[in-house]
Amino acid sequence: MAATLPKNAIGEQQKGEPAPLDYRGRISALAPALAAAAHEIDERRELPARIVDRLVDDGFFRLLLPRSLGGAELLPAQYVPIIEAIARIDASTAWCLNQNSGCSMTTAYLPPEVAHDIFGGPRGILAWGPGPGEARVVAGGYNVTATWAFASGSHHASWLGCHVPVIEANGQPRREADGSPVIRTLFFPKSSTKFTDIWHTIGLRGTGSDQYSVTDLFVPEAYSLPSIARNTPEKRREPGLLYSFSSLSMYAAGFAGVAMGCARSTLSSFIELARDKIPRGARKTMRDNNVTQSQVGQAEARLSSAYGYLLHSLEAITEAVRQRGHVTLDERMTIRLASTFCIHTALEVTDMLYQAAGATAIFDENPFERPWRDVHSVSQQLQGRQVHFETVGQHLMGLEPDTSWL
Repeated sequence: MAATLPKNAIGEQQKGEPAPLDYRGRISALAPALAAAAHEIDERRELPARIVDRLVDDGFFRLLLPRSLGGAELLPAQYVPIIEAIARIDASTAWCLNQNSGCSMTTAYLPPEVAHDIFGGPRGILAWGPGPGEARVVAGGYNVTATWAFASGSHHASWLGCHVPVIEANGQPRREADGSPVIRTLFFPKSSTKFTDIWHTIGLRGTGSDQYSVTDLFVPEAYSLPSIARNTPEKRREPGLLYSFSSLSMYAAGFAGVAMGCARSTLSSFIELARDKIPRGARKTMRDNNVTQSQVGQAEARLSSAYGYLLHSLEAITEAVRQRGHVTLDERMTIRLASTFCIHTALEVTDMLYQAAGATAIFDENPFERPWRDVHSVSQQLQGRQVHFETVGQHLMGLEPDTSWL
């Protein structure tokens, strides 16, 4: 039993759209190899080349790319279940796919020849992360000096990006009309950067979210965008319905799918454990215990409710946008609220089941500790911040919220 998915989830056709590929079948075919590699992914802190090759061949890095570049251009309620299904097998892989996919939505705003250069080949994969730096104006472009971190998926990426303030040739910061600094997004081959191994974490270890830096790297003007333009509808070059949504909304919903996959994996493992485990001092298996039965029922209800809220919201909003042509502030708030609620519900359910599993859960060879570590890492990231509830609450009460993460 699980939440009933929207009719267009994972490879089903939505009216007016070409039928997407059979991602259910592709995930099923990938599952044995990915499950077998999960421990290696965790230990090596990156996706092995053979797994990356499978993901590339099956088109999983092209889920949110435009069809004009050979991408799937999936709509939100088609896309998120793919991330969730992969996260049930390995959360680090799902996290990388969501991060790289969110980055790829930038394609909708790039000049066609630049978009083709970055994403035209099957291994056109973009990664980026936050950090300090600057882009100094020079003839034909910018000289970039900066250091960034949290570059999820960078180990297998071919291109990297950054978001940095622009410094004029005279050394003065370039300003927006309101006096705030102009931030520009720039793109460059990964071969131009220096990496530092910093990703030693408790969870999502396989994302390889390391630090990278450049010094006086020349980036042509064409390989840059005003950061604000990446989510500005009138700046779009791709007409697809998907690109009415901001990459921020897709990050939020996708990472909620990662958290949900961790929780679903834990629930499945717990049900299997309860079938045979007789706790010390007990006479019957956990499955015959009333408390255990109640916990499983509550876990199912909570996960199905949170995930169903997210998926059905995405589907309803997509239909509204199809008619209207743009996403409203209310709808962006709904995506943020549903995504954050999904992450925290997944965290709470995973914690409950981890504890209920007893000492079994603490051993590496059992399937509890890694999803527990991973979902806790998801909740610590930007997408899981409690402040998102505050933002939505402010909006609902007629106050002026911070909309910078919508």
